[in-house]
Amino acid sequence: MRRFSLAAMLTIAPASLLLVPAITHDSEPVLSESACVDCHTQLHPSIVSDWKVSKHGQNGVDCAVCHGVGHTTVEDVTEVRIPTPETCAMCHAERVQQFKAGKHALAWVAMKAMPTTHALPVAMTEGMKGCGGCHKIGIKTEEEIRAIRTAGSGFGVASCDACHTRHLFSVKEARQPQACQTCHMGFDHPQWEMYSASKHGVRYLLKQNGTLPETVAAPTCQTCHMKDGNHEVRTGWGFFAVRLPMPEDEQWTADRTTILQALGVLDPNGQPTARLDLVKAADLMRLTEAEWEVEREKMEGICMQCHSINYARAELGKGDQMIREADHLLAEAIRVVAQLYRDGVIKKPASYAYAFPDLLTFHDAPTPIERQLFEMHLEHRMRAFQGTFHANPDYALWYGWSEMVRDLAEIKEMAAQVRRR
Repeated sequence: MRRFSLAAMLTIAPASLLLVPAITHDSEPVLSESACVDCHTQLHPSIVSDWKVSKHGQNGVDCAVCHGVGHTTVEDVTEVRIPTPETCAMCHAERVQQFKAGKHALAWVAMKAMPTTHALPVAMTEGMKGCGGCHKIGIKTEEEIRAIRTAGSGFGVASCDACHTRHLFSVKEARQPQACQTCHMGFDHPQWEMYSASKHGVRYLLKQNGTLPETVAAPTCQTCHMKDGNHEVRTGWGFFAVRLPMPEDEQWTADRTTILQALGVLDPNGQPTARLDLVKAADLMRLTEAEWEVEREKMEGICMQCHSINYARAELGKGDQMIREADHLLAEAIRVVAQLYRDGVIKKPASYAYAFPDLLTFHDAPTPIERQLFEMHLEHRMRAFQGTFHANPDYALWYGWSEMVRDLAEIKEMAAQVRRR
């Protein structure tokens, strides 16, 4: 491909920041890499410096490959093409295909599926300063992308750059556990806090700071959840740690049924509801034994890199047991609140389809007792079982199970007070 020199292309003073296309042999204009770099070095020097040291920069993948040739001056910045996963798939087809088969690809769908997402400030969803800030990793439809741009943001649609941050797009960066930290921390998913304080995380930190040699075993998030770089990133239990079919344990079956009713996927008679279709679409739970077993066997194989199979199965089994114990506490609390609805002691919100507290309404819980239940489910139950699976005893006990015991006692006391009034 023949290109004219930069001097011949820059026909106006640099102060105008005009980017003039180079000319190819077939007269189709393509943007000059040199022109892009010259302009953006003045405007956004860190973008250019990141790109220069990236694999893209070192291998001649220039700006136009990802951003197109529509933007050539400061007057037409709206014509710049913002990458999507399809852009990355031009070179990374296998990884994008894996990503599309996994849970991260469904993150945007999962956010939109929550019943009260629409009630949040737009800045927190489409504006990506709340839920959307992490859920933006999910794939969006063309209509959704247009809506995001109409709302004033042309960004947050690339997905891949959530982990391979632009414009470095570093594989090395994305392999570090800190790459997961921004999203997997906090109220309902404190995996970072659990991992980084566990022996797994501490050992890896000691590798990072040079205390331990590079050759020692120290798993990262990616070691366990992205074996061989597989971008599916799936887990056995799913986000809410409820699954089908029901267990043989009769008490656990009753407790799990209550939780599924409070999640709105089963009606009061135990029959599936329309919301189950949303849960399926967002891949929030495993719906067959086979689905669960596939992911469990994968995890056992990963654990066996450092542990015996007997140890791995025993430790993962403790996580299953912790879910059962947490389910019993949560189900009892759900029944207390549901009975208040049925007895007319507190008014069931009109948006709730059944006489069960709706655990997916999140921020809309109207009374203190309902808000306590919301925290019990989304904060403390999560910590109880996630802390167990992430080898963090303190999270499993004090921030998880112990808090659930306290939640249940407080919910029972609040119910008694409401009944007295």
